[in-house]
Parts: sequence; C-alpha cells; structure tokens
Amino acid sequence: MQAEAHQHEVPEDDVVAPLRARLDAFAYRTVATRAGTVGYRCAGAERDAGLPVVMLHGIGSGAASWLAQFEATGLDATLYAWDAPGYGATSNVAAAEPHPDAYADALEAWLDALGLDRVALVGHSLGAIMATKFASRAPQRVRGLFLCSPANGYGRADAEVRLSKRDSRLAMLDKLGPAGMARERSDNLVAPDAAELPRAWVKWNMSRVLPVGYRQATHLLSNGDVASELAQYVSANAGPVAVAVGAQDGITSPAACEVIAKVAGVPLQIIDGAGHASYIETPDVLNAALAAWLERVAAGER
Repeated sequence: MQAEAHQHEVPEDDVVAPLRARLDAFAYRTVATRAGTVGYRCAGAERDAGLPVVMLHGIGSGAASWLAQFEATGLDATLYAWDAPGYGATSNVAAAEPHPDAYADALEAWLDALGLDRVALVGHSLGAIMATKFASRAPQRVRGLFLCSPANGYGRADAEVRLSKRDSRLAMLDKLGPAGMARERSDNLVAPDAAELPRAWVKWNMSRVLPVGYRQATHLLSNGDVASELAQYVSANAGPVAVAVGAQDGITSPAACEVIAKVAGVPLQIIDGAGHASYIETPDVLNAALAAWLERVAAGER
C-alpha cells in the first residue's frame, strides 16, 4: 500500500523533468558496428583519460538510468553506458530466442567500434549475464567485473522452471505493454520507502523499453548462467570482481546474490536502504563501492 501512495502525488512528467534536463549533459550517441547500430551515452570521454568503464543495464531499463554515475565526481573513469540490443536506437540481435553469446557479440563489436581494447565492466541485473559471458570469452579484455544485483539467469534451472519464468514475463509484456509494466511493476524495483524521485526515474526508464527487444531479453534471461560464466572469468585471474545488492532487493535477493559472490570468492556488499535499483536509489553508496573497486582495477589487482 505504501508504494501506491507514492504514485499520484505529483504528475510523473514534473518529477522526472529535472533528471531529463540533467541527462542532456550526456548526449545520446550512435555508432555503426559490425553487429549493427549501438546507441549509448558517455561521461568523461572528451578528457580521453581515466579507466574505460562500460555499464550494462537490466531488462527494464536503458542507458539513461545511469545518470547518477555519469554525474559522480569520485569515479576516476570514463563511463560508457549502452542501450542493449533491442533498446533505444540499438539494433536487435538476429535470433528471436537469443542466447548470451549474441549479446556478447554485440558488446564486442561496440567496444571494437569505439576502439576500447580493455575495459572494466559493470553489469546490473540482466546486464550481469551479458558482462559475464563477454568476460568468460575474452578475459584479456576485461580488467574487472562489478555485478550489481546480478540476475543469474535460468540456463541451469529445470526446464519447467525456465519455461514458467519465461512465459509469465512474456505474458506480462503482451498484457500490459511497456507503459503498463512501468505503471504496475516499476515499484517492485525499489525499496518500499524509496523516495519519489528515484521511484519516478525507474518508472520512466522502464516505460521506454521496446517490446521486441524486451522479448529477446526475456529469452536471454531464460538462457543465462552467470555463475558458470563468472567461474570461468575468475579462473582466468584477469581482474578483481565485486558483487553488491540492495538489502531490500525483491528481484535478485541478497541470498541469491550471495551465491554469485561465493563463486567469485568475494564478500557480498549489502547496500542498506536500497531495493533492486540501488544505483538509482542510493547512488552515493553504490558509487563509493564502484570507486573502491576501480582503485583495485587501476592497481592491476587480480
């Protein structure tokens, strides 16, 4: 009931207008790659300095959702955030029911088009599937991994579970569409007592997903297996790994993320006061965790 009380206090456009205005400082760009067009935003690229950090969003989000990281002053890095295949101006992957390799191919093509040979990867939720698949395939190109509320995927789940999770999400999309999902589901991504501004920003980003891209991403979630891919990256000893989750995350619970952290052999970082979208809800805390991880990456830790 508390979530419902937040929804109609002020018009949604009025709430997000200041954030959209701030987002204009990080112009939306597109680049042609061998896998198609990729839309993205970046911060600090004009300085041509700082560790390149690539941020991969979740299934109900997009590049714009990383605004608080773009604006952070404590991150000694150049930040790149894409719209994943099928989101924003980014081309869809070819397969109707894709596996993680298709997204790793698109990521590799984008990094090549930008001339980024070695990067640190940040994956939120579904983005962790893309990040770990790429890292397991090309550990020499990934200087470190930061997994925020990682979705493990259902690639190793029983077939009945996989199909049930997939089909229920597809049915929700068909019934509600992006605007309806944002209206009825976005509050699940934040803590019950989340403030109005982050709540509205999560909703705005979710309302912008594209149905075909979301359908493909749902199949990606069904086919993903973060734990196995992460184990391969860790065995390559290529760079430091960090795993974080909001204490009130109802999507990828702390217990589920603890399993991922154990695969990496690192302590799970619990972010108090945050749900699934900690990078929006509690950005100062999440940015401090990112900064600490980036120091380890820059120092060449393994």
